[in-house]
Amino acid sequence: MTSTEVTTESEDSGPSGYAAARLRLLQGEARSGPPRRAALASLTDDWLSALFTSAAAHAGVRGAALVAVGGYGRGELSPRSDLDLLLLHDGSADAGAVATLADRIWYPVWDLGLALDHSVRTPAEARKTAGEDLKVQLGLLDARPVAGDLGLVASLRTAILADWRNQAPKRLPALDELCRERAERQGELQFLLEPDLKEARGGLRDATALRAVAASWVADAPREGLAEARRVLLDARDALHLTTGRATDRLALQEQDQVADALGLLDADALLRQLYEAARTVSYATDVTWREVNRVLRARSVRPRLRAMLGGGRAPAVDRSPLADGVVEADGEVVLARTARPERDPVLVLRAAAAAAQSELPLSRHVVRHLAGTAKPLPVPWPAEAREELVTLLGAGEATVPVWEALEAEGLITRLLPDWERVHCRPQRNPVHTWTVDRHLVEAAVRASSLTRRVGRPDLLLVAALLHDIGKGWPGDHSVAGEVIARDMAARIGFEPHDVGVIATLVRHHLLLIETATRRDLDDPATVRSVATAVGSASTLELLHALTEADALATGPAAWSAWRASLVTDLVKRVAAVLAGEEPEEPEPAAPSAEQERLAIEALRTGEPVLALHAQAGTPQEEDAPEPVGVELLIALPDRPGVLPAAAGVLALHRLTVRAADLRAVGLPTELGESADVLLLSWRVAAEYGSLPQAARLRADLVRALDGSLDIRARLAEREAAYPRRRGVKAPPPRVKVAEAGSQLATVIEVRAQDAPGLLHRIGRALEQSAVRVRSAHVSTLGSNAVDAFYVTGQDGRPLAAERAAELAQEVEKALG
Repeated sequence: MTSTEVTTESEDSGPSGYAAARLRLLQGEARSGPPRRAALASLTDDWLSALFTSAAAHAGVRGAALVAVGGYGRGELSPRSDLDLLLLHDGSADAGAVATLADRIWYPVWDLGLALDHSVRTPAEARKTAGEDLKVQLGLLDARPVAGDLGLVASLRTAILADWRNQAPKRLPALDELCRERAERQGELQFLLEPDLKEARGGLRDATALRAVAASWVADAPREGLAEARRVLLDARDALHLTTGRATDRLALQEQDQVADALGLLDADALLRQLYEAARTVSYATDVTWREVNRVLRARSVRPRLRAMLGGGRAPAVDRSPLADGVVEADGEVVLARTARPERDPVLVLRAAAAAAQSELPLSRHVVRHLAGTAKPLPVPWPAEAREELVTLLGAGEATVPVWEALEAEGLITRLLPDWERVHCRPQRNPVHTWTVDRHLVEAAVRASSLTRRVGRPDLLLVAALLHDIGKGWPGDHSVAGEVIARDMAARIGFEPHDVGVIATLVRHHLLLIETATRRDLDDPATVRSVATAVGSASTLELLHALTEADALATGPAAWSAWRASLVTDLVKRVAAVLAGEEPEEPEPAAPSAEQERLAIEALRTGEPVLALHAQAGTPQEEDAPEPVGVELLIALPDRPGVLPAAAGVLALHRLTVRAADLRAVGLPTELGESADVLLLSWRVAAEYGSLPQAARLRADLVRALDGSLDIRARLAEREAAYPRRRGVKAPPPRVKVAEAGSQLATVIEVRAQDAPGLLHRIGRALEQSAVRVRSAHVSTLGSNAVDAFYVTGQDGRPLAAERAAELAQEVEKALG
């Protein structure tokens, strides 16, 4: 039977009428959310019921039913959802008649362009398939009759539920493993910039898994907020389907503003924050539920053996081991002692949390809920015990995270620290960041806990780590706003005024060391003095050094490396010397090394560039050796215009990332007794991927770039055009400014722009065309953002006048724009 025949003969079922009604429903603004999903499911039920009735009469099949399963079975029909259908029959009809019945239902669905997941089975076949395929069994748990023999469907549902409950000891661990594997592939929805609303951890799949666990009667998920979280996720998926016109569950960057608008939200950040909150609710419920499942299944497996050992008597009572005042361990969880009185003991919340983290045990959900409802508020400022318990909690390492999440799930964190609300579930658009703001702060404290042996005041380090980005979400520079908030919060926690000042300083300057080390000339005395002035004392510098590392490690893989660590350590050493009373030495023109002198003489003799690539000082880079941190590329050539853009362009063509660059002219005597300038370039480079290119290839391309036979701009444009642009949020325009008090020896031009191949080449061209000399360059790239600093002078070797420096910044910005 062809599709055309089925459609023609099924006109009484009204496919065109259903399509029109469906379109009106989806385009109507009066309905959205659960009412629209329910209305769409009901409309679809009516259409399919008519199709089934007509088809069953035509095929002469009795003892059959059309069953909605999965999301359709739950009545959660999104605009582009699949129709999950089971044609159930009792086996009495001829196979050909059943096939005819199926065709007369499936083809009209396909003809309307609807996605269909279908199957035809008897009850016995359905049970057998469910027993072999966990996903089929999960779908059948939500089976709902659409048309036909209702008794047949009811009998199947009863059998499937009985099988599910009987097989729970085997099936639930398999479901748990399935959820874990999916989470590994898809990540955690609450931290993703482009989350999959269905498959990511904390998404709709996990919410459905919790329903399945509840149906097993082994454990029940926490119900508070779970239904609302599912509604938020489903509403977002509906809006995404309508916005894109596609059956997609991945919320891409370029669609977030439209989806937010469709949901009546302010912007994409408001949308993500709402989704993160929902995902966090589902994830927390998932953790609690699976912990309870595992506890019950363990108890069930142990109980028969205990009864046999005890002669059939009752199992012994659960041991309760003391952990802290009013806090005990019972059955693998931290609970309250029977004598605990939360209404009289305001420190009990933090004491229980600290005990749980230190013991690496989960904090019982029932205890957290009880504390949220009965605990007495802490006085302000906090008593010393409360402050110490907070520090103990933060210093527990990785075990801090689940305990903190448990407190946050019940609103206890914002009750203890009201300013936490601003950063709660706040997204971070920079892809360098792995976490939301609040989770990043907790992760920073976790990282800081491993660095406490390096500092004299670990308590200040841990609290500063927790608060260092607390200013995000407020207008202006988050470090400046954060200083004010951290000062207030530290006083609230009960620190004395001097310690409050130290924490505020750490928060204000938590980016100072990493930004200075990677973007400024450390040989310039002005650089070191400015850091020393900001930090103020050796003890604060010690804390700031540890905080810098903890912050970077908690940000993501791109934020910290051995190279960055070495630069920060070097800066700290220099600043510590100044704070100890030593004056930084004014830099003198460094004599070229033996290697540099050899290259310079060769360049002067040949009149052409000479290159050397080294893995370490004096050790040539082998072709197949792994690239170490800070590979050194030395270039010597007779001084001439255009060297910086040419060299930077060649490196970009060979996919070499420049981390730092130093340029200087060296005077060498000629055979005629005169002096000639040779330009020495010392680069720190790293390969984007693969091994480093041979120096000979770099040299050949540099010669061609300098004589004009290699068009760098055209080659870079060709390469960029060869790769499709990734759709997403449009990058903000570049910004170029003069760094205030950056140096006494040169003018510091700071460039902030979207990182791209050839960016340094374009900046170099702009500086060359502005007739300034580049003394050194300091390149810093985090994810898609580049922040480069260039130390420039006039042709006389002196810093530029303020007016000329401002003009130069505008010229470079215009060239990059």
